[in-house]
Amino acid sequence: MGRIRENVIVDGRNVASLLPSFELEVPHCVSLGGRIHNVERDCRLTCLIEGFPILTHARILEEIGIDEEGKKIEILIGALAMQEWGIRLIPEEERLDMSHYPKEFIEF
Repeated sequence: MGRIRENVIVDGRNVASLLPSFELEVPHCVSLGGRIHNVERDCRLTCLIEGFPILTHARILEEIGIDEEGKKIEILIGALAMQEWGIRLIPEEERLDMSHYPKEFIEF
């Protein structure tokens, strides 16, 4: 069983470079991939995952790292975004389950 990888389409491309971003008033640290990253910029990520539109908050790092195949990791979708958009993992098949993608949104 390996990691689940999907192409994330941003502005019709498979990469997230050149997204509009803004500087954080107070930088903060994030632990990711065995390293501590200093986060100074943020953005709203609007993308497609398996054809479904996703809008989420994103922290910008200089470099996330590389995967087991030596490919550069450009975007990681976190657990909170996955929960919000109904994205579930099927690890034994190394794929995503988008069947819980919300058809309507209710705010409380």
